[in-house]
Amino acid sequence: MDKPKLHSPDLTQANIDRLAELFPGCVTEARDDNGKLKKAIDFDQLRQELSDHIVDGPQERYHLNWPGKREALLVANAPIAKTLRPCREESVEFDTTKNLFIEGDNLDVLKQIQETYLGQVKVIYIDPPYNTGKDFVYKDTFSSSKPNYQKESNQQGDDDGWLVANPETSGRYHSNWLTMIYPRMRLAKNLLRDDGVFLASIDDHELANFRVLCDEVFGRANHVATMVWEKGRKNDAKLVSVGHEYILIYAKSLSYLREKKTLWREEKPGARDIWEKYLELREQHGASDSGIENDLQQWFSDLPKKHPAKKWSRYKRIDKHGPWRDRDISWPGGGGPRYDVIHPVTKQPCEVPERGWIYASHAEMLRQIKLGLVEFRDDHTEPPFRKAHIRPIPDEASPEIDDSDEPAENEEDTDLAVQVRGSYFYKQSQVTVKYLRKLMGAKVFTNPKDHIELARLFDYVTPDDSQALFMDFFAGSASTAQAVHTLNRADDGDRRFILVQLPELLDPEQKDQKAAARYCADLGVPQTIAEIAKERIRRVKVEIEDESQTSELSFDAGFRVLKSDTSNMQDVYYSPDAITQDDLYGQIDNIKPDRSGEDLLFQVMLDWGLDLASPIQRETIAGKTVYFVDGDDLAACFDTGIDEAFVKELAQRKPLRAVFRDTGYGSDNTKINVAQIFRLVSSNTEVKSI
Repeated sequence: MDKPKLHSPDLTQANIDRLAELFPGCVTEARDDNGKLKKAIDFDQLRQELSDHIVDGPQERYHLNWPGKREALLVANAPIAKTLRPCREESVEFDTTKNLFIEGDNLDVLKQIQETYLGQVKVIYIDPPYNTGKDFVYKDTFSSSKPNYQKESNQQGDDDGWLVANPETSGRYHSNWLTMIYPRMRLAKNLLRDDGVFLASIDDHELANFRVLCDEVFGRANHVATMVWEKGRKNDAKLVSVGHEYILIYAKSLSYLREKKTLWREEKPGARDIWEKYLELREQHGASDSGIENDLQQWFSDLPKKHPAKKWSRYKRIDKHGPWRDRDISWPGGGGPRYDVIHPVTKQPCEVPERGWIYASHAEMLRQIKLGLVEFRDDHTEPPFRKAHIRPIPDEASPEIDDSDEPAENEEDTDLAVQVRGSYFYKQSQVTVKYLRKLMGAKVFTNPKDHIELARLFDYVTPDDSQALFMDFFAGSASTAQAVHTLNRADDGDRRFILVQLPELLDPEQKDQKAAARYCADLGVPQTIAEIAKERIRRVKVEIEDESQTSELSFDAGFRVLKSDTSNMQDVYYSPDAITQDDLYGQIDNIKPDRSGEDLLFQVMLDWGLDLASPIQRETIAGKTVYFVDGDDLAACFDTGIDEAFVKELAQRKPLRAVFRDTGYGSDNTKINVAQIFRLVSSNTEVKSI
């Protein structure tokens, strides 16, 4: 029984809890006056969260710390002046696809899409570098203040400035890796939905550090599980064959999932085969359940011993709801209720199970009987049993089983065609290597993730969500994209993906990169990992079309390519102090001369937080090119010589937003009158100029 508090609310603790929701990385532990541990706020860390410069003053406390952590936090919070530029020629179905492939430093990209996809991503999966001592890590630029960082980040460095080697001999071996991953993790969390899930592959090199870092970013209470993926024995190992990796799983809010009573389940192997066979036999035998039973039992008998459906042979009985097996009807653990259940033939009370009935009330027992879920014996001398259908019947509801103080039934009794995943699974890595060698025509991927296993995992953590948005900002071999395609192909879903991959140069002199570099050269494309990833997605689409014998797929298999680049605006726009008076004559236009209308359109979409996968239509109005985004959500015209007649015609479309080039107006009067025209014709339109 709950006791009254007998005191006023602890406002300090309530404030700590609210801060913990906003800044979980600022939560730590401290001892109270009695020496007991309690939740507390790391004020130094909180000051850093709210500061635009590096804050001094570390104190002794329980937390993960390393040289460079404060700089990494500064970089995570600092703004950048970059944009995303569309690339039609490298895209597939650019105008209609909702999938995105973004080339660029993932730290920059995560910042660029913060407003656009804030709280919209259902699943983030990453496979970052494992810090084996041979991997390269991102070389991020650090500076002492946000203004300096913003100024520097407006300039794009050379390709070889993106990555830096991180050998084990480095004095900051682990620190370098943590400094690289930390700001990316903080930004990524913002993109997750309230019911979102974060998944990350990692191995023993950084598992311990990464787990603590994720505890800080997501909150320790939101850790769901650490799965073990066994990929096969390494016979060349000297001491122990370490053939496994880990997958860390965190919820954006585990309490939210529990509040929504979210259940993660997956179909048992073989269950679908039995159901499909049942439907086939039902078509043949009509209402004859006995005929279906005979043929189904023969089908079970003829199955190979290793077929996954073989162990389901107990589902050999048939009724109008499908295959079923008998199931215990007694209370788990004993001590269940005892009441009379009348046999329908003898009209006598049936024998009560020794442990009592599983249903808490007589009314619930009668309801289950009426649903046809209780099977009686020949007479009343034995208890009846429950029916366990291979698929729950539509009218079946949860029975009133009050087992709060009793052990749950074992898995054998409670599971039907679905199960909870364990934390360990096995899939040989060479299966994927062989498949991709055939798909690509060469061995270009050295350690790709199995897209079938990823699809299985994605499906597991997104129950009943066929429109989920997935993101992978270490895209690598693009296994995430194929996993999403695999799910959509299975159920005609509308799942989407956003992949981010650095155009990391391949070294034709390195043994493990030689084949990939040669592959790119044969394609006539830059020798980068991003190019191979895009080619894989294209080939997967062709493969699916060939197997389906149609080019009209029921799901979206295209992708829109965007590339991170410096801003479309002239440098004077961000740093006027760097321009001399003589330079001003060349600064009449604030837009860089090499930027197209679509380049400007996507910068506007980023600025307004519009979905970068929104459909885009290009129309001509009064001789001017106008881009319409998602219908009339946005109308953009970046042509010059805009006059009032054009503006009046465009305003008749009544877009929600309209944008023009600042130097595109035919006269100063037109520029002044644009807002007034929209106010009269389309008062709800928001108008801007760039």
